[in-house]
Amino acid sequence: MSQVILEMNNISKSFGGVHALKNVNFELRYGEVHCLIGENGAGKSTLMKILSGAINEYSGTLKLHGEVVKFADPLEAKMKKIATIYQERSLIPDLTGAQNIMIGQEPVNKLGIIDKNMLKLRAKSYLEQVSKDVELDVPVRNLSAAKQQLIEIAKGLSTNPDIIIMDEPTSSLTDAETKLLIRSTRALKEQGKSIIFISHKMEDIFSVSDRITILRDGEIVDTKNIDEITPTELIAKMVGRRIEKLFDYSENILGEEQLRVEHLTRKGKFEDVSFSIRAGEVLGISGLVGAGRSETAMCIFGYDKLDSGSVYVQGKQVNIHSPADAIKLGMALVPEDRKVQGLVQIMDIKGNLVLSVLDSLCKWGYILRDKRKAVIEEYADKLSIKMASVDQKVSSLSGGNQQKVVISKWLATQPKILILDEPTRGIDVGTKAEIYKLIGELSKQGLAIVLISSEMPEILGLCRRILVMRQGKIVAEMSREEATEEKILTHYLGER
Repeated sequence: MSQVILEMNNISKSFGGVHALKNVNFELRYGEVHCLIGENGAGKSTLMKILSGAINEYSGTLKLHGEVVKFADPLEAKMKKIATIYQERSLIPDLTGAQNIMIGQEPVNKLGIIDKNMLKLRAKSYLEQVSKDVELDVPVRNLSAAKQQLIEIAKGLSTNPDIIIMDEPTSSLTDAETKLLIRSTRALKEQGKSIIFISHKMEDIFSVSDRITILRDGEIVDTKNIDEITPTELIAKMVGRRIEKLFDYSENILGEEQLRVEHLTRKGKFEDVSFSIRAGEVLGISGLVGAGRSETAMCIFGYDKLDSGSVYVQGKQVNIHSPADAIKLGMALVPEDRKVQGLVQIMDIKGNLVLSVLDSLCKWGYILRDKRKAVIEEYADKLSIKMASVDQKVSSLSGGNQQKVVISKWLATQPKILILDEPTRGIDVGTKAEIYKLIGELSKQGLAIVLISSEMPEILGLCRRILVMRQGKIVAEMSREEATEEKILTHYLGER
């Protein structure tokens, strides 16, 4: 058995009377990848914030190399050789990869001036521990998401850490980019680094982990060697129930055409995009990051202007200049970035939930409280939002519950056309199953649903028809029966 580098014993933490962690015991060995998994709100982030010094008030003990430690702040954890690579990247877009890696520890010459050659050499030495295929001389805004993530890892390695915490490192990466990151993670393990890997993606977990610890409702459910558990068993332990079927697809009787777009073009983003969707249909739009899927949705919904093309709602040509116009036409858009575009983080849950229907809840400038309460209760119940109170800040909710608030906000408008852009990104499998079930129910009720997703299983499992976009154009359309992962990937890559 490998020697233990880290022990977290009987860790407990509460927020406002709500237990986030209850007597959690977790250990990490030298040179292992230990995956920490659980539903959103299970306590993973809280546990890692304690380890990284972001939370310093808790009960229980931490032992590092056999010695009891307690970190007052993240700087102390960093000095003890613990590096954290967060889901949201912390890079400065206009700085180069080398500058980002060495930020705050730039080498200087005798005159106190930054030694650019030495800076690049040191940055290169850290980056080469994970990849030799990332440009160091260009602003990181020009790099792919995967390469930016590798710059983040190299930045963490610049402190020569013994422990690396990777929080959802592949959540915004394509399949090809994910494989690159998994290879880099294995390379770090071979160098003797100890890695805590947090992910919701089963394929990532089983590709990279040595051991796995499952959290549920703030408590440890089990710790297993990865070869001792199957994906089905793992999901059952995570959610406390067995999910037999993620996708419950049924052939709905389709109604009238609800949305048709013809020859939509936005220069530099997408070109000549045409499609239609009928009531009761789920239409999938698949493609790599940067293919133009989200940009198309934002233009249809009025967030951005079209250069040319036509939009028809229920057979009538319409001009949509703003989201308000789209909402009046019975459209709703759940955006890709829930934290920035979907929610007002400084507001409470109730404020966010009724934001899109506020006008209908007011009379003579005053909010009708009973009416607002009825809307909140209806959708909080319908989507099973886990919360202590509707007065909680929405930012205090788990990612899955935040997404439920965003979806509730738009369902409250009672739309006929619902555009879902990456609705399950960064969400645990239990909440995914709930959202998949909701999509099925809404389509049966007659909603026309456009599903934009990078998750191949949900595109294949939920959609009646599938469009594939590449470099701003629709390059393929196929029925559910025709579609396979191989066919879709072939169109991604431009092969025939």
